[in-house]
Amino acid sequence: MRDTLTGSRIRERRQIAGLRQASLARQVGISASYLNLIEHNRRRIGGKLLVDIANALAVEPSLLTQGIEATLISALREAAADAVGQKAEVDGLEEFAGRFPGWAGVLAQMHRRVVSLERTVETLSDRLTHDPHLAASMHEVLSTAAAIRSTAAILAETQEIEPEWQDRFHRNLHQDAERLADSSKSLVAYLDDSESAEDRRGVPSEDVEAFFDANGHHFPQIEEGGTSSDIDLSKLDSSAARSVTKSFLDIYVADARAMPLAEVQAALTGAEPDPLQLAARFSVDVATVLRRLAALPEGYLGRPTGLVVCDASGSILFSKPVPGFAMPRFGEACPLWPVFQALSRPLVPIRKRVVQLGRTAAEFDCYAYAWPQTVSAYDDAPVYHSVMLVRAVEEGGQDAQFATRVGPSCRVCPNGDCKSRREPSILSEGF
Repeated sequence: MRDTLTGSRIRERRQIAGLRQASLARQVGISASYLNLIEHNRRRIGGKLLVDIANALAVEPSLLTQGIEATLISALREAAADAVGQKAEVDGLEEFAGRFPGWAGVLAQMHRRVVSLERTVETLSDRLTHDPHLAASMHEVLSTAAAIRSTAAILAETQEIEPEWQDRFHRNLHQDAERLADSSKSLVAYLDDSESAEDRRGVPSEDVEAFFDANGHHFPQIEEGGTSSDIDLSKLDSSAARSVTKSFLDIYVADARAMPLAEVQAALTGAEPDPLQLAARFSVDVATVLRRLAALPEGYLGRPTGLVVCDASGSILFSKPVPGFAMPRFGEACPLWPVFQALSRPLVPIRKRVVQLGRTAAEFDCYAYAWPQTVSAYDDAPVYHSVMLVRAVEEGGQDAQFATRVGPSCRVCPNGDCKSRREPSILSEGF
């Protein structure tokens, strides 16, 4: 009986959070009408969708399914499982929470704080490694500090310096100190702005993805027979971003011509999409099908659907996000993702169930395919691209024990037994 009231608890928590039904539905990647059915207990909910809704409402999933008592027990059990070098008496958790609810709440709160900090470390780790502006600013600060130290050492260690050279060194020291102060202020201002701003773009590829995301990855003008020239790119800041966006829009145009929207909708009626069957039906390659499925309007596929495109170096060329899916934007991603494995098996369609490790394991169906780009001359080696369609799994259909286990990156991956690990995880240090 308690599980049947999950929808009511979701509605109550949404109202407490001051969220509109449409806003919450958009955050978790479902339609407002479907969320309405859930909130009125007309649709059962579980798995990843429940976790996404709980995250959006900033509550534990068990609070929505079983109430506050189970939430505390669940939090304590998770804290015990995550403890490094400690073995808690999990059999006595209910008794402990009943006798000392205050202390139990403190432990649960501290554990949630640790989880939050670890997620922050994961984000900052990727940013410190790959943010081009931050790297340039840090280089400027460090090189200026080194110049000041060198000049100061000459003045301190040289007994006799001619007045002319001494004045020159003092002038250099003053100029470098001013440069260091300016660089430091610029770096602090950038960090402050970046922490508060929603838009953290800094390279053309991020501008491109933000543009596609703002348009829902779907362009009605092109679907109705238009071209990439019909899309307004004036909001993009740089010519590089406009150029890259136009190239992806040209691909979108070709995909839309090869697989018209009305025909795709008819092919998907009453059935889960099968990329191989769709490729045969429309006489296109698998890459075209995967890109096309990711560009369909909301509601066509039922489940949130994302996309990743990379080249042979493993660099991400394009990414469409999906709730719960976390892949570093700039390198050092887990090599076990099918999008990378497809590069070693060109023209071979790959399908895998993937479990992304973390505090709450997220499960996805992944379809990947690698294909050579057009060559322009004899004896030219082909350049391969790989594409991966990512579909969220709401309800477990395939046993997770047969799924491929992947992590966000080695630095913050909890899978200590992985044979593909490049470096030890900071989590192994008990962080």
